[in-house]
Amino acid sequence: MPMNVSIKEIARRLKISPSTVSRALQNHPRIGLRTRERVQELAQQLNYVPSATARNLRSGKTFMLGVVLPEIQENFFSKAINGIEEVAFARGYTVALYQSHDQYEREKQVLDVLSRQVVDGVILSVAKESHQFDHIQKLLQHQIPLVLFDRIPPSIDTHQVSCNMEMGAYEATGLLVKKGFKRIALLNGPASLVASQERYEGYVRALTEAGLSPEPALVESVDLSTEATRRIMEQWLALPQPPDSVLTFNDYVALDAMGVCRAKGLRLNTDISFVSFANLPMNAYLEHPPLASVEQHPYRMGYTAAELILNAIAQPQASFEKVILQPELMVLS
Repeated sequence: MPMNVSIKEIARRLKISPSTVSRALQNHPRIGLRTRERVQELAQQLNYVPSATARNLRSGKTFMLGVVLPEIQENFFSKAINGIEEVAFARGYTVALYQSHDQYEREKQVLDVLSRQVVDGVILSVAKESHQFDHIQKLLQHQIPLVLFDRIPPSIDTHQVSCNMEMGAYEATGLLVKKGFKRIALLNGPASLVASQERYEGYVRALTEAGLSPEPALVESVDLSTEATRRIMEQWLALPQPPDSVLTFNDYVALDAMGVCRAKGLRLNTDISFVSFANLPMNAYLEHPPLASVEQHPYRMGYTAAELILNAIAQPQASFEKVILQPELMVLS
């Protein structure tokens, strides 16, 4: 592979100084038009590529963002990545992508690596196993700009992008109320997440306004695993008065819970109904999808997170910005 030509080589061939070549390549107004044209023409002929290292040294930046997600295979996070990359690449940044696989220890290790490596900022959605957040505080102590999105621990004060889960849960629960359901259960996510707390608040508000009392026995938090979801669903179905409908943390949880109902011989959307979050494409292929799913706009969330992190890099002393996107209830069946 041929070596990349250097500024010194261009300067030698044109018999001018390297500093003049450097300025000409940047279209510096102090360099005459004819000299700029000669330099740029020769640079093109020689396939000159600017040195990223040199650019980084001049700017004091690496032009790289660290992005840490639970699972890239999840539709929500793959869409969020699309939004992040759209902004990053347009602004001359590359993205270093890491997966925590929803494991606390792995997330901790990744953030430790990023705190020692040269990234200009980090975008993070926390793992479901994360209940302590010292590793995130450590990142902030290293003065590395951080944006949290979607899964946000309440104890961390930094830039944030989220969807209004309280409103989403309120509207989803309200739909069940309008359809005449009385024993509405909530199969929520980890209690450590703001998103879970907001879902609970919206659920309670909708029931209270409808004159229904939330039943503690019909509210459970799970770690989003298939095993935990199935266990809770089986417990509910064994109650003397089981739920007639369920609001789940997301479509994946709904899918696992509906599987338990089918195995017990229940007819979906007849004997028991579901509403959920995420509005995943898979719902279009289900014979009996949830009645509705809350669209959380993951692409827009990722896009906004990237804008926030780049603004934080450019203005490190600026106040923390918290953006809340509005959900949309998508009726499916």
